[in-house]
Amino acid sequence: MSDPGPTSAFRAANADPALTDRLVAVLDVLAASAGVRRLREWAHAQLAARPGERALDVGCGTGSETVVLAAAVAPDGAATGLEPHPGLRAVAERRAAEAGSAARFLDGDALALPLPDAGVDAVRCERVLQHLDDPARAVAEIARVLRPGGRVALLDTDWSTFVLHPADPEVRPALAAVALATAATPDAGRRLTGWLAAAGLTVDALGADVLLHDPRTVSRPIVLGLADAAAGRGLITGAQRDRLLAGLEEAAGQGAFHLSVTMFAAVAHKPL
Repeated sequence: MSDPGPTSAFRAANADPALTDRLVAVLDVLAASAGVRRLREWAHAQLAARPGERALDVGCGTGSETVVLAAAVAPDGAATGLEPHPGLRAVAERRAAEAGSAARFLDGDALALPLPDAGVDAVRCERVLQHLDDPARAVAEIARVLRPGGRVALLDTDWSTFVLHPADPEVRPALAAVALATAATPDAGRRLTGWLAAAGLTVDALGADVLLHDPRTVSRPIVLGLADAAAGRGLITGAQRDRLLAGLEEAAGQGAFHLSVTMFAAVAHKPL
């Protein structure tokens, strides 16, 4: 059995400008998910960015939540989105300009934030840590740039909660292995509080929500990608792949399809 390896196109090491449109499409569909919307709203409420503050969105993607932060800290504050993927950063800049937002965007690495010590009031970081080989270092960097009393909201997925139904029992372990291999740190969701505590931050609130995927939208490419990857790596046979896809297609038509994963959130502050 071959090692699937981290395959996510969102990993910095796998960044490919040619895939920008696909990445944007995935992010947009996920942003429309009820579970993502609820957890984002909860995290923003807990983070409570205020007018005049300096806010940072680490790994901002298309910049939608940086724009939310910019509105919260207006008119005298500043909100910056950090995004290493040039294609996503360009989309974020364009969308923010079209929305009339004062949000600005920088190239940068979550493992070495291009900001001085203790200069930020509020930080959010969503679904970034799972793609890092050293997420604890990234959280330590967030702690470094936070001012005393500053707040941080971390949101991330725990891929061990991935559920796909229906699937034959002998196929499920292969699908789980491929799902876990999409991230460098697939259990990031459950480790948020530990990373925050190790960075000297005090955890104030915890949240979670389940991302239930609609088979008519994001689930179809996810399922096809998982099945193709599992077959391509010899984890399942071609016949098993075909049976899986046919069964899922039939289940979707009958309203019996299920694909979900749980995302967790933790909000903390830097002690005075």
